[in-house]
Amino acid sequence: MSGSGLPALLLTGGSGQVGLALREAPPAGFQVVAPPRTELDLADAGSVRRWVGDRPWAAVVNAGAWTAVDAAETHAAEAWAANAHGPAILARATAERGLPLVQISTDYVFDGGLDRPYREDDPVGPVSVYGASKAAGEMAVAALNPRHVILRTAWVYSPWGANFLRTMLRLAETRDALSVIDDQAGCPTSALDIAAAIGAVCRRLADPAPQPAGIFHFAGAGETTWYGFAARIFERAAQAGVRAPALTPIPSADWPTPVRRPANSRLDTTHFTRTFGLSPRPWTEATDEVVDRLTGAGERQGGRA
Repeated sequence: MSGSGLPALLLTGGSGQVGLALREAPPAGFQVVAPPRTELDLADAGSVRRWVGDRPWAAVVNAGAWTAVDAAETHAAEAWAANAHGPAILARATAERGLPLVQISTDYVFDGGLDRPYREDDPVGPVSVYGASKAAGEMAVAALNPRHVILRTAWVYSPWGANFLRTMLRLAETRDALSVIDDQAGCPTSALDIAAAIGAVCRRLADPAPQPAGIFHFAGAGETTWYGFAARIFERAAQAGVRAPALTPIPSADWPTPVRRPANSRLDTTHFTRTFGLSPRPWTEATDEVVDRLTGAGERQGGRA
């Protein structure tokens, strides 16, 4: 335990992309306590109650999840345990202590069929085990802890872990050409920006004024396709001398996967900005920041562009 004297946030999923971002840059005015899974296992109600009851947390942030979308189809029990049953256990424990719970969720709770960005009150319609388990986790948190904020996001990337941006840079080392899907639209979102959004939520939850509750969308400002995302990654990385493969846009049908991805992953973030006073950065700016960090592209230009 830290002795900084700052209000503490209890974080689950501290080794994932969002968890690592929160640990690297704790929200101003808070300390982050991130016990390893060997100590705090969401499948173990006893360990959850022990940790939740350990101290007067300012809030509990659940950034843990099963995020391997395709693998969830053949490991449904594990996905449901992490994404639905675990949040339910955490919601009960935090409600017993009167603590706010911030639950990270996903665009995959939607089927992707709308022709506009999704709003918080649009009906869910998951088409995968991953999406269904995350939707069930949302419902459990909302039903079991009235002091909840469910933060949906999409197309998460960061300097760490397995994500599209890092995959593109890795493939650039060995591939002369890449085919990238160009008929799925979304909002690439940096885990660093999600951490900042969580900070804004937690500061509001610490305010004695009436506190918000419910579902909120947070994602990078603007929109693109996976092809457009890849093009931006390589455009920026080229400034550091990274060899850019030739990119070919293709339809989803030409790249079959075990799970159908939403054709539309765009999220309307108006409600979040109005409530918490933080507007998402343009996805291009946030993407450049992470590419610079991984390749040194910004240094070649004498600083961030």
